[in-house]
Amino acid sequence: MPPFVVDASMTLSWCFVGEATPYSRAALAALQTTYAVVPALWPFEIANGLAIAECRKRINQDQIAEFLETLRRLPIQVERREAVWLCQAIIRLARDHRLTAYDAAYLDLARREQLSLATLDHDLQAAGLALGVAALDL
Repeated sequence: MPPFVVDASMTLSWCFVGEATPYSRAALAALQTTYAVVPALWPFEIANGLAIAECRKRINQDQIAEFLETLRRLPIQVERREAVWLCQAIIRLARDHRLTAYDAAYLDLARREQLSLATLDHDLQAAGLALGVAALDL
């Protein structure tokens, strides 16, 4: 299986049993034989999602530490790109497809690198299809 882009919605679903889907579990299992690529904002989105979940008492500090250790062991590569250059491409995608800049960053990465996209976000999936970015086929 070729590498793929994984977004924060998919990643965080691995942490919360009630949010996991057969598709998200299959994406996680795919990382046993390939790797994923994420934009540089991904760690911040993950940290934010975990911090909000902790405030809402959905997760505790020990569970956060355990999940972060699991993520550390997964073959996920964080992309490094010049921020100004990325902003130009991301703003255009966000505007054209009515996405957040965060979601547009995943779409831009998948499009540039010709990778499939693993997301649970329906708007992001639709924008990807409109641009010829395939959803991860599991």
